[in-house]
Amino acid sequence: MIRFVDVWLKYRHNGEASAASADVISGMSFDVPDGGFRWLTGASGAGKTSLLKLMYLAEHPYRGRIEILGIPAARISRREAAMLRRRIGVVYQDFRLLPHLSVYDNVALPMRLARRPEKQIRSDVSELLHWVGLSNKLDRRPNELSGGEQQRIAIARAVVVQPHLLLADEPTGNLDDEQADRLMLLITSLNRLGTTVVVATHNLSLVRNYPAPCLEISGGRLVHEG
Repeated sequence: MIRFVDVWLKYRHNGEASAASADVISGMSFDVPDGGFRWLTGASGAGKTSLLKLMYLAEHPYRGRIEILGIPAARISRREAAMLRRRIGVVYQDFRLLPHLSVYDNVALPMRLARRPEKQIRSDVSELLHWVGLSNKLDRRPNELSGGEQQRIAIARAVVVQPHLLLADEPTGNLDDEQADRLMLLITSLNRLGTTVVVATHNLSLVRNYPAPCLEISGGRLVHEG
């Protein structure tokens, strides 16, 4: 479960959130049940990325309460936070692929961090790269790929360990309609298997094609839920 109770977040200056800083998230309260799917919608600058950062513990509120996968985020140690993040798959808007690693090794990295057997890694990574249409580019580096190909690798890396929670920031932004549908099928299949999913998007046609409850935000406030 994800639970936000009256959560407030300020922009940080030099790592500090001062009293004069602007609020980027204001009084946010909502629940996402275990195994739920939520679209996160709103205009550019509405606060979607900031809200996702709170969900994967990259930011911390100055007021309010957050629970991620049922764990109170304010009460866990740094080590516990690191362990919790291993249960979360994140698709970043800027991909964050490691430039010195091949396509295969970028996707395999979460499984290696989880100390999965290499035989299982080979099987799962190969199957997933075939699914996203990049099985012929296993040895390429990220800078040898197009933006759409990098997007697909970022999604594959996020889902390869079948995370308990998947957070995706505009995951289909660089993809054509066919690839977007293919990857949404992958994400919704994970959701049916029990993964809780939150997808931020401004693509309203995608929301119409894959109906699910929405969290709509504007100016850092939740303006519609359901």
